[in-house]
Amino acid sequence: GNEPVYLCQSVSKDELLRHRTRDLAGTQVDSIFYCTWSSGFSLFTHRTQAGQVFSTREGRFTNNLAPAFLDQGIDPLQVMVEFGHQHRIEVFWSMRMNDTHDGSRTDYGPVMFRANRLKNQHPEYLIGSATQRPRHGVWSAVDYRLPPIRDLAFAFCEEVCRNYDVDGLELDFFRHAFFFRCSADNQPCGAAELEAMTGLLRRIRAMTEAEGRRRGRPILMAIRVPDSVDYCRFIGLDLEKWLAEGLTDLLIVTGYTQLNPWEDSVKLGHKYGVKVYPSLDEPRVRDPEAQKARACLESYRGRALQAWAAGMDGIYMFNFFDPKSPLWRELGDPEVLQKLDRTYFLSARGVGSMPVPHQQYIRVPVLNPASPIPLPPGRTIELPFSLGERTTPSQPVLLRLRFKNLQDLNLLRLRWNRKLLPGAPSQIGSWVEYAVPPREVGSGKNAISLSVAGKTDQQPSLTDLCVRDAHHAGPDHR
Repeated sequence: GNEPVYLCQSVSKDELLRHRTRDLAGTQVDSIFYCTWSSGFSLFTHRTQAGQVFSTREGRFTNNLAPAFLDQGIDPLQVMVEFGHQHRIEVFWSMRMNDTHDGSRTDYGPVMFRANRLKNQHPEYLIGSATQRPRHGVWSAVDYRLPPIRDLAFAFCEEVCRNYDVDGLELDFFRHAFFFRCSADNQPCGAAELEAMTGLLRRIRAMTEAEGRRRGRPILMAIRVPDSVDYCRFIGLDLEKWLAEGLTDLLIVTGYTQLNPWEDSVKLGHKYGVKVYPSLDEPRVRDPEAQKARACLESYRGRALQAWAAGMDGIYMFNFFDPKSPLWRELGDPEVLQKLDRTYFLSARGVGSMPVPHQQYIRVPVLNPASPIPLPPGRTIELPFSLGERTTPSQPVLLRLRFKNLQDLNLLRLRWNRKLLPGAPSQIGSWVEYAVPPREVGSGKNAISLSVAGKTDQQPSLTDLCVRDAHHAGPDHR
């Protein structure tokens, strides 16, 4: 939703749609979640009385045409709703519940903060200040324990539901997941914080139900949250209570950080009759080669197939901006994906990052060059691995690994589903590649075991692992 701020060169509906939206017509995309800026709290690019239009043209925002659009009677949110309904695509308005880009030390942070009247006029609404920064999280976050903040969040949602023919609201709790002062000290939220946020959701849900009845068509509710009930409670989100009370229709899980296997989220949502979707955010591992490999089309296909195999109800993409990408015609159909080249990583996201420490809640592999797995000589490391499909491939899959301090590959003992892999590996750049016979590749879950024999001068470690499943002679994305 930042096209008017960053991308548009002129003021017109076509200019707004051409950058990311127009080419989605006729694809598998059936819902657009449109975030009208909301960086930070109370700033938007749609017409608002409850909040403030983001109008600054300072710094990197010199091209900001959001006010010009509205002055000429072109409301970006209205344009998106009209486009969606013209092409049988649902449009959800997405609100980042506590975006804190305005607290960044980079150049855009101070500019964004200066543009925010609410935060400048009411510093008491914030969890910290530029001179008194919290131990965890960003100081510019608003404190949801304060009634005025909850009232404003409700007012923003109510205004959109009354003024726009949206199909739903998304409350994005992932960007950024920091809502209460106690979280700044890495302390668990208590009953007061949990009830404050639950009360806000009850209020928004009652409003969407009333507005839906008034217009004769439901307004759906979606929430985007971390994929751990325990971690959500720790930061003040009583996720299971929200589901049990029917406060949402769609559960969207994860962001740049994944904490649990997809199956856990599917089981949780379906227990309460709620549809569940994985947020496939762009990878942000630091190693350039690992990052590039994870960002390719084959990797997105593999991630989507793993989610489908876990029982997800669809695929949700975040920060993937190419409207001409073939993925929009692939990700919604597992049968299509299984006919295409794809790559599966043991960990597509690594450890990730969150405003409030999350490491103790991680229950999935985080392997990447910044989080290697030690390989002590003589010890076997077992790694469960999902290929995200229910059929056995008809040709070998390629197992690729990267190591540190493993000077002699002859010392490596590598097994797939407990069977020693035959043949010698190939060296592909920094990757070591093994061909796994089709008969050894199990449906869905597999297991990879590694051990290093003998003594080494330095302890070796595994720094990355992926499986490439090629189904046709296409370009090689090594």
